[in-house]
Amino acid sequence: QRRVHGEHSSPMLSRVRTPVSSIVSRLASTAATAASAEPALKAQTATAEKAPRIKTFKIYRWNPEQPNDKPHYDEFKIDLNKCAPMVLDALLKIKNEMDPTLTFRRSCREGVCGSCAMNIDGENTLACIRPIDPTTPMSKILPLPHMYVVKDLVPDLTLFYEQYKSIDPFLRTKGKPTDGKEFKQTINDRRKLDGMYECVLCACCSTSCPSYWWNSDKYLGPAALLQAYRWVADTRDEFTKERLEKLKDPFSVYRCHTIM
Repeated sequence: QRRVHGEHSSPMLSRVRTPVSSIVSRLASTAATAASAEPALKAQTATAEKAPRIKTFKIYRWNPEQPNDKPHYDEFKIDLNKCAPMVLDALLKIKNEMDPTLTFRRSCREGVCGSCAMNIDGENTLACIRPIDPTTPMSKILPLPHMYVVKDLVPDLTLFYEQYKSIDPFLRTKGKPTDGKEFKQTINDRRKLDGMYECVLCACCSTSCPSYWWNSDKYLGPAALLQAYRWVADTRDEFTKERLEKLKDPFSVYRCHTIM
């Protein structure tokens, strides 16, 4: 009654064995081909990874602790294959790996705080949201123009913030909310503030303005004027007349129209 499996082979089993062995043979041949090609693929990958993409960053330098040294430029070469994509990433790489004395402001890295404002390739912008241009061999980086420099890429923003403070950048009312909790406004009135409240006070616009270059001690500049209007346009504010009176002089606002 008992029969050992495989003792007798049926025609059906013979037909099955042939394709299985053929498949195994093909798989072995494919694996051998892949194994022989693997070194070549690795070599190609290694060559591609090693091909450097060098870019030079020409950076303005000045140190107040060395008054006899005039402002100058230092050049740093970076392999873009080993650097994250933004200009701020390149500056951090230079500071961390090449020259720890390089000085600049930065904070959020998301274009929200405005700290890393500087002039990159002739344009005032934020380094954290400015992509590195891989198509040019060099990028030139300076502090914001027409500002006193604290050190390297750090401008002195004292006057800028004093002007911002002068426009009373906060809600002013003559009484308390009717509900005792908050001053309300309609959805349409709230929409009037769109495009104004988003300003991060990076000073890029003000330091791009010729009138601000020439009369920065009197002319408030685009950033402060934008914020001034932001509170004039706010329907909850009750000091509109007083705000406008403070701006009523030949320089605070109207110097904007005499650039030419």
